[in-house]
Amino acid sequence: MAAEVLAAGGAAVDLFDAMPTVGRKFLLAGRGGLNLTHSEASADFLARYGARRSEIEPLLAAFGPQDLRDWAQGLGVETFVGSSGRVFPVGMKAAPLLRAWLHRLRAAGVRIHVRERWQGWDESGALLFDGPAGPHAEQADAVVFALGGGSWARFGADGRWIAPFTARGVPVAPLRPANCGFDVAGGWSAYLCERHAGQPLKNVGLSFTDAQGNQQGRTGECLLTRTGLEGSLIYALSAPLRDALEAAGKLEIRLDLLPARDAAWVETQLARPRGSRSLASHLQGQLGLAGLKAALLHEVLGRPLPAAPAALAAAIKALPITLSATRPIDEAISTAGGIAFEALDEHLMLKARPGTFCAGEMLDWESPTGGYLLTACFASGRAAGQGALDWLSAAGISPPSIRSPGH
Repeated sequence: MAAEVLAAGGAAVDLFDAMPTVGRKFLLAGRGGLNLTHSEASADFLARYGARRSEIEPLLAAFGPQDLRDWAQGLGVETFVGSSGRVFPVGMKAAPLLRAWLHRLRAAGVRIHVRERWQGWDESGALLFDGPAGPHAEQADAVVFALGGGSWARFGADGRWIAPFTARGVPVAPLRPANCGFDVAGGWSAYLCERHAGQPLKNVGLSFTDAQGNQQGRTGECLLTRTGLEGSLIYALSAPLRDALEAAGKLEIRLDLLPARDAAWVETQLARPRGSRSLASHLQGQLGLAGLKAALLHEVLGRPLPAAPAALAAAIKALPITLSATRPIDEAISTAGGIAFEALDEHLMLKARPGTFCAGEMLDWESPTGGYLLTACFASGRAAGQGALDWLSAAGISPPSIRSPGH
């Protein structure tokens, strides 16, 4: 996005990428259907950026969800709003959009160099690369960095950029997993893993006390993994879950297996005579609890389940599960942490290095999945590109030469 803005402004742009092809993590994002952005109201959309809303808001004011849809349409890719409010390309794929985009960039004169890994700066401030022809240095009038976070390292975002930045005095918050899964204390039993790992827990509520002592809760769907829980409900709460877990070392969450019903109704149904039926049949017949939900009750409460309707109803409405750790950062969908916004001006230029701009996930912000990550990455890329163009113009550098190291 930075290269596109700069090329349109007349800059001579070279884009360096460490991977054999450009946009590998973008293609990964589209593996299950490319969720470009979200159609919800602006206030709700902005709230997804949490503590960094004030820094992200001006970026989205310049290039927001509708601008992103219009941009995709300009590449010949129509979008639609799904039932959840998420926005997807009609074909649900990332590859057609990326192909059209790269074709337009090359047509605009952007020179793309692959298998070129940025190594840092030399004493003169030149960019050091290690590429197919060996180590080499590149001088530029301005530089835009978009080096990603630290998840899915094999697609390029491995966090190796942190060392040369911190060596130059740039403040960088430690990278942490975001939109990640969590391990449960002690792990699941072999029986639960063999029978139910990989299955969804549909229509459940999750509640817990966050690091500030506030009650957090949400209803949705999550996935039982061999080590714990992940999926959309977990991802939506992963930031406060992670923070609370880091603060206390472990975290008890409570799952509501029947969020549409109150505890009194559940207790009444359980108290109905079951005759010769087993408790499992009673749970299924009266409450619709079977399969993974029933197995999870046994996993947490043991066998036999509590006979008293009130005790069993209480467990069904607030099943306690202790989380012990996040999954490794390389498994996370995204990362929190990165270059502090306080080190940047309003154009995303490093205050300590005039002419050097940063964008995307290497900045210290996070958001849940749902199109929010991609939208802010696109917006920050455009902001950094425009910032570089304006800085070059103010410096009287023409025609400018730009280097844009990517992943």
